[in-house]
Amino acid sequence: MPDYYAILGVPRDAAAEDVKRAYRALARSSHPDANPNDPHAEERFKQVAEAYDVLSDPEKRRRYDAFGDSNASGAFGGFGDLGDVMEAFFGGSPFGRARARTPSSAVAGQDIGVGVSLTLQEAVFGTRRAISIEALARCARCSGDGCEPGTYRARCGRCGGQGEIRSSRQTILGTVMSARPCPQCSGSGDAPSVPCAHCGGQGRAAEVREEVVEIPGGVADGTTLRVRGKGETGVRGGPDGDLYVRIRVAPHEIFERDGDDLVCDLVVPLTQVVLGAEIPVPTLDGEETLRVPAGTSHGTVLRIRGRGATRLDGRGRGDLLVHVSVEIPKHLAADQRELVEKLAEMRGESVAAAEGGLFRRLRDTLRG
Repeated sequence: MPDYYAILGVPRDAAAEDVKRAYRALARSSHPDANPNDPHAEERFKQVAEAYDVLSDPEKRRRYDAFGDSNASGAFGGFGDLGDVMEAFFGGSPFGRARARTPSSAVAGQDIGVGVSLTLQEAVFGTRRAISIEALARCARCSGDGCEPGTYRARCGRCGGQGEIRSSRQTILGTVMSARPCPQCSGSGDAPSVPCAHCGGQGRAAEVREEVVEIPGGVADGTTLRVRGKGETGVRGGPDGDLYVRIRVAPHEIFERDGDDLVCDLVVPLTQVVLGAEIPVPTLDGEETLRVPAGTSHGTVLRIRGRGATRLDGRGRGDLLVHVSVEIPKHLAADQRELVEKLAEMRGESVAAAEGGLFRRLRDTLRG
C-alpha cells in the first residue's frame, strides 16, 4: 500500500483537522485544472484523494495503521484467517495450501572490478589512487524510489501486489503450479504510479564517479583489494555492492620482488672482492653503503636488512638481497699483467703464457 501519510505530508499521529487541512491544500495545488501542462497532475490528484479517503475515515484509518491495508479484517488481528496465522508463526498452512509472503523489494547492488597499475615504489610503500568508476547509482531525481517527483508507488496492477505471476498446467500427474517474479515490478509487489523520467522507474541511473582508494604498502602484483560498499548502489534498502581493485605492478629497472624481499645485482671488480671494499648501492630509500668482505665469491648474496617491501601484516619490512657478480677484466696493461703474474708466482700457481688462458682460469676459479 502507498504511504498515505507521506502523500498528504502529515505525521502518523496527525489530528483529523490537520489531515483535512493538508488535503485541501494539496487538492488545490495538484488539481489538473491548475496544472494544464503537467501530464502527471491527474495521477497526483488521484493519490491525494485516495489518501484522504482512507485517513479521513476513522475505521479505514485504524485498519490502515494496524495492517497497512484499509481493507484488512479478520478475527486473528489482521491475518485474515487461521491459515495466515499458522504460516506467519510456523511457515505453513494447516489446510494444505501455500499463501504468498510479502515480497521483498530490496535489491543488492552489483560488485565492480577495476584494474590499477602501480610502480614498485607505490606497491612497497603504499599510496592513494583516485579511480574513475562508471556504475549504477541512486537516481538524484527520484531519490531512488523510481517515482516521478510528486507521485508515489502503488500496488502492482499486474501481480496484485504478490510480486509473482502464478500459472498452472495440466500434466499426466495432475495440475502443476508454477510461479515466476512479476516482470512489471521485478518481484517487489509495487511499482511507480508514474515512473521517474530520468531512471525510467528503476531507482538507479548510470553515472561516473571518482573513488579514492587507499592501497596499503606491501601489495604484490596480482593482489585484489576489496573496498566494501563502493560498488553499484542497492535498490530500496538493498546493500551496495563492493569494489574490487586488481593490482598490477610494473617491472623495475633495478629491483625484483621475492616475497617481502627485494633482489638486485651488484657488479664488483675483481680487486674489490679480493681485498674487500665498501660500495654504494641503490635502495628504494636512497643510496646506502654495502660492505663487501675480502674474498667474497661470485654469486654471494649480501643482505641489507629492512630495505625490502613493507609487510602487509604491519610487521616491518623485508630485506634487500644483493647478488654479487665479480667483474673479471678482459684486457690488462703490461704493468697490471706483471702484478698478476707476480701474485700467481707467490701463490705457487702456474699460469698459461697466453693472456686469455690466465684470465680464463681466474674466472673459472672465482666462479667455483
